[in-house]
Amino acid sequence: MEFKNIIGNKDIKEYLKHAIESDNISHSYLFLGTDGIGKKIIAKKFAKNILCNNTKEETCTCKSCTCFISDNHPDFSIINEEGSNIKIEQIRNITEKVIEKPIISDKKVYIINDSDKMTKEAQNCLLKTLEEPPEYVTIILISSNENVILNTIKSRCMSIKFKNISDENLSKFAVEILGYEELTPNMLKSFGGSIGKAIKLKENSNKYLTIENWVKDLSKKDIIDIIVDAKIIYDKENINDILDYLIVCLFDISKEKMEYLNCIKHVNECSTKLKANANFDMCIDNLVFKMWEELNEGSCRN
Repeated sequence: MEFKNIIGNKDIKEYLKHAIESDNISHSYLFLGTDGIGKKIIAKKFAKNILCNNTKEETCTCKSCTCFISDNHPDFSIINEEGSNIKIEQIRNITEKVIEKPIISDKKVYIINDSDKMTKEAQNCLLKTLEEPPEYVTIILISSNENVILNTIKSRCMSIKFKNISDENLSKFAVEILGYEELTPNMLKSFGGSIGKAIKLKENSNKYLTIENWVKDLSKKDIIDIIVDAKIIYDKENINDILDYLIVCLFDISKEKMEYLNCIKHVNECSTKLKANANFDMCIDNLVFKMWEELNEGSCRN
């Protein structure tokens, strides 16, 4: 069993490899950790090898592996691959299917992605299957927020906690694989140890460089220039990532200029208002003025 091109979490990869080699596979797992650190990729690789009827190697061409690679395996299912809310009907479908014996493998594997998005009713529906799973079934739950998963669910799964990707590995991946032309320390911090976040932010990497410079200018330019330059943050589609990045930049500068720390509360207030469906433009307008005012108190009095 190989985990080629999957960065980080070496111990977990070794553990899962040993489980395959020793045929000591649990009926249920709970993969925990930050979004975008490889949990789903590793879960799918693990599932492929559980189902394999032959060598369990990367290059295996048995019927099971061929079907898996072509996304046409009758004994494998991944629920909620796109990370939407999971309703009880989806879980009921699993509980009905698990009693059917495998077709081309000796096992059946179900992956429930973002399982923390299951409703309480859906979790309770799954519980019966976790309590008495057929001997040929393995269920892998993937979650970035174990606090919303019922204790009764967690107690019936083998919990495996993934670590964030190291800055060294993440920096190398961002530059060599993703092609970041300029990677600032603040960008690296904003990734939060997540390859997924690095991939997501790549498309707007130049915008984040501009935002970083805009934050530095808050205490240097007059309000008119700041408002003109602030158009870069009026991006409704990506505003959550932008606000997170503002906090990273503000915190970094606050190490030398403490007044920048006070601006973070205004970013958090803006985020709260937007989540409550407040007017977008008014919220950003207010945020820009409040931050500038915080850093230019003397100019405001004059």
